[in-house]
Amino acid sequence: MTDRPGTPCELAGTPWVIQRPDAPREVWQATGTLNPLTGRADNRYVVTLREVPAPTADGTSPWGGLSGAAVFSGGLLTGVVAADLAGFGHAGLGVVPAYVLHHDPAFRAALAEYGAVPGGGEPLGPVEWQCLADTNGARPATEVLTSPAVLLRARRAVVPFRGRGDLLSRMRAWCDTPGFGVWLVHGPAGQGKTRLAHQLATGLDQGVPRWATLWLRADASAADLALLASAAVPTLVIVDYAETRPGQLTSLLRLLARTDGAVRIKLILLARTSEDWWDDLRGDTFEAEDLLDGASVTALTPLEPESGDREAAYREAANGFAAELRGVQRWQHYPWPALAASLSVPALDGIGLASALTLHMTVLADLLDAATKMSPGGPDADGYADMAVLNGAGTVEDRLLVHERRYWKAAATARHLHPQLSMGTLVDALAAAFLYGADDGREADALLARVPNLSDQPLDRRGAVRAWIRALYPPDDARVWDGLHPDRLAERFLGRHLHRQPRLSEVLLPGSGPAQIRRLLTILSRAALQPDLCHRLGPDLTALCTAHRDLLAVPAVEVVIRTENPEPLVEALRRVSDDPATSGTLLEDLVDRLPPHSHNLAGVAAQLLLRLVQHHRDHADGRDRPVSYARALDRASYRLGALRRYEEGLEASREAVAIWRELCARGAPPALGDRAHLAESVNGLSLRMAALGQQEESLAAIQEAVEIRAELAAERPDLYRNDLAKSLNNLSLRLGGVGRTAPALDAMREAVAIRRELVAVEPELHWFALSVNLTNLSTRLVAAACHEEALVASEEAVEIRRRLADRVPDATLPALAFSLNNLAVRRGRMDRREEALAAIVEAVAIRRRLTAARPAVHEPHLATCLSNLSTRLSALGRYEEAVSAITEAVTIRRRLAADQPGIYVPVLAKALRKQAGHLATLGRHAEATAAEAEAAALGKRDGPHSEV
Repeated sequence: MTDRPGTPCELAGTPWVIQRPDAPREVWQATGTLNPLTGRADNRYVVTLREVPAPTADGTSPWGGLSGAAVFSGGLLTGVVAADLAGFGHAGLGVVPAYVLHHDPAFRAALAEYGAVPGGGEPLGPVEWQCLADTNGARPATEVLTSPAVLLRARRAVVPFRGRGDLLSRMRAWCDTPGFGVWLVHGPAGQGKTRLAHQLATGLDQGVPRWATLWLRADASAADLALLASAAVPTLVIVDYAETRPGQLTSLLRLLARTDGAVRIKLILLARTSEDWWDDLRGDTFEAEDLLDGASVTALTPLEPESGDREAAYREAANGFAAELRGVQRWQHYPWPALAASLSVPALDGIGLASALTLHMTVLADLLDAATKMSPGGPDADGYADMAVLNGAGTVEDRLLVHERRYWKAAATARHLHPQLSMGTLVDALAAAFLYGADDGREADALLARVPNLSDQPLDRRGAVRAWIRALYPPDDARVWDGLHPDRLAERFLGRHLHRQPRLSEVLLPGSGPAQIRRLLTILSRAALQPDLCHRLGPDLTALCTAHRDLLAVPAVEVVIRTENPEPLVEALRRVSDDPATSGTLLEDLVDRLPPHSHNLAGVAAQLLLRLVQHHRDHADGRDRPVSYARALDRASYRLGALRRYEEGLEASREAVAIWRELCARGAPPALGDRAHLAESVNGLSLRMAALGQQEESLAAIQEAVEIRAELAAERPDLYRNDLAKSLNNLSLRLGGVGRTAPALDAMREAVAIRRELVAVEPELHWFALSVNLTNLSTRLVAAACHEEALVASEEAVEIRRRLADRVPDATLPALAFSLNNLAVRRGRMDRREEALAAIVEAVAIRRRLTAARPAVHEPHLATCLSNLSTRLSALGRYEEAVSAITEAVTIRRRLAADQPGIYVPVLAKALRKQAGHLATLGRHAEATAAEAEAAALGKRDGPHSEV
């Protein structure tokens, strides 16, 4: 799959030259190398041998009889020997490549006859990238399988693929586009993400041109990832559980950014969620921003939405499992085809059965239950799963776990572990293995030594338990053991087990490594999603993290942004923050790990910063307050401002500025860094004052920030011109707020000019800031009656923000909505009414989406957009709709004014007056009069204000 020469290979056969009369046939093992470019035009490989025999006396090839010998490279079948190539002195053998063989339907049928998955099975694996390949769950069934649950693994493709034809067509067309591309597919466990990717890869592997497929293993190092840069054929890289692998993805994107795009490389990310981790990844590096620009994102919907389709899917799955169950240990001798035909299709109208995995698990459980009824004397399965099923309260996962536990017990008995060890102890060991995992034998031994009732066992007995787990779930790589799959089955087992043994995860915790802890938190948060267990598992997880905060709190910050169930971890962080016993060191560590933006952590981030500020305040030594204290105050002020807690943010800003002034006063002259921090802090102080309507004080503060930053930019333009543009932007806003139109416009033009220069050098770093300046320039131009120029600036800002919102919606959708609102106003002023309405309708839609997620932050802006919508509708004579929009805005602002009257009473009065006007236009005079009266009662306090 690459052009890198010298790939080692080996082969073995029975050439005539070494055979002796009347003696057993002798085997010759040869070694050599493959150079991928050699023979490519003829679709063949050439093996250059290291050992070359002497020519034969009769001139025939000494390699006669070697035809058909298998050529292996790194354990993979690479091809079969076909010829001794003339002209190479018997040192070059022609080889038919495995991809040529695999393209032949007869060859694939022969593979299926001997245990491979029908239809060709897993796509061919790249020889050069074996160290990168995750082969778990993809192994052809050439051996007797140990557990029926293995058949549920998506990459085994036991059940024929159904549906999603339109999505597959779009993804195949995407693969045909040149260069690099990324497609994120997300959805709950069992929705079909992995199977979809497998189906796409299988189709590409059997098509033209030939594609390489790599399922990237989670522990592939950055050094090994560098091998991907040498791809010489179109390559599909699939990353499962992408939300748990941000570091690896960052390294991969950094590497691929350095390729020239001549070879198509497509990256598919499979994840359960697309929230915080995805936004963080896109904003992590310049390479990520660039490569993820325009990435496709698909949320997988249920595969079988109609119950009528499910009956056909049920029958198809039953036949698929029946064909494979004969290869599962202890289940080989049942009449599976007859059992499948005899199954009565159960009621399939439940909501959960729209999931392909739920349907498949139901079919498999029905088959296993039917087979078990044929052997009533079979091994019993002690434990809670049987009781749940017998009582009719169990899930389909519980039914499958009954059979899995029988498998565990039979294997433990065969290895003489049971009854010497109770099944309770052995199941605890399995729970430990699934919950914590182990990267090597040392970690595995240490983990099992912490399992209750195993800790006092001799080392060889624990070693036997370790071997039992490995035999139950053998890995396809160097790991100690694999886990129970699919994930939903493992999560159900662990959820039920921990419901019965709530202290087990805590008992196993001491001595765990960082990777084990992240795995623990991830799995526990997922297990706590189960409806019948969440009331217990969620609070238990919160309590565990709180009790062991020094070990678990920092990893919890990392896991929160990657799990679909962050609430238990967020609650734990909230409790840790509130607890006076939490150390300052831990608070610092937690604050340092906070991502710049996160829906999940928005509230607790501000809480942690305020708690850290209080810690510094309590430990400050008179006037000698540390830099870390000032930085904590600045960060707290920013987070509080984002949450619209302006008064608290202002208090933090004032204190931070005072500390930075003290630090600058100590230097003679003050250090460059201290002056820069003072300017940043004063800039933030100005923003907090402006948000609270303190216009004159805010103007004085921003003027000071501009003066400091102008001096810094003159000394170090490479470091401080961007900061100067930031403060010039804010100075313009403050000047405009007090009616000083001309200097406000001058300041904004200067800010735009600086930002354009910066965009020319580092566009990805400064595009958003330029859009901010253009939006505000448009406002300043309107104030100066330059309406045509204002519209041009507003349109450019929207264009930039729309492009950015496609890449980083969490961070830039609010800004896009703001610019669309302003664009609607500009177009309305130019009498472009339909275009104005289109812009504000889009803005309202975005604001509704954002408000649904975080109403406290986005609802005020939704009200502003609704008010503007009413104006645009009224301009088109759509008065009833205009009244509806402004009435919703009034409702929101009335609620906001009750909580923060100083900010929202003036805008409520303004909205009421607009409502009165629209009502009067419709002849609803009594309602109009009531609205006017309410506005008058609020007082005429509708002074200048701005959205921040």
